[in-house]
Amino acid sequence: MIFIRLWMFFAGVLAVLFLGWVGLVGAPGVQLAALPAQTGLRPYTYQQEHGRQIYIREGCVYCHTQQTRPPGFGGDQGRRWGRPSVPGDYVFDQPHLLGTSRTGPDLLNIGARQPSAEWHYAHLFNPRAVVPQSIMPRFPWLFELKAAADPGEPVVDAPAEFRPGGGVITPTREGVDLVEYLRGMDRTYPVKP
Repeated sequence: MIFIRLWMFFAGVLAVLFLGWVGLVGAPGVQLAALPAQTGLRPYTYQQEHGRQIYIREGCVYCHTQQTRPPGFGGDQGRRWGRPSVPGDYVFDQPHLLGTSRTGPDLLNIGARQPSAEWHYAHLFNPRAVVPQSIMPRFPWLFELKAAADPGEPVVDAPAEFRPGGGVITPTREGVDLVEYLRGMDRTYPVKP
């Protein structure tokens, strides 16, 4: 008798967990999978996708969101960070990197706000060089010190104290790809209501 009651209890617990999963994960996942991409949204290039993986690896998602909030839910509209996000903005994002903390600014439209690759290189190498009040950590392993840059290679505009012995600071391939991902984050195209 006790075995039957115990079995019924565990079956009930599993049923509640399953129904909760269906309501919170399963059904929304099916609905979102059927969404078409917004007109103007393009799939990531290979370089941007690689940069996205670096963004995840370096933990950028812990401090930055990728969701512009509508009026009344924060100051995003007052900062002119772009229109509010819609589900179709994330069709090509697996996994979604919406984020939960805004220690740093929202990055959904950083490619529109800061289109300059040079700015991103300097910011990643030493954030305080371009935003003096920044608390973002430096990412020096995405760069290398060289005697001279190769033809066409980007160079980081860094103060001399960061270049011991002279030379130039250039981004590694990972640095270039991360910047291409950031520059590709531009969801300012119009959406249909």
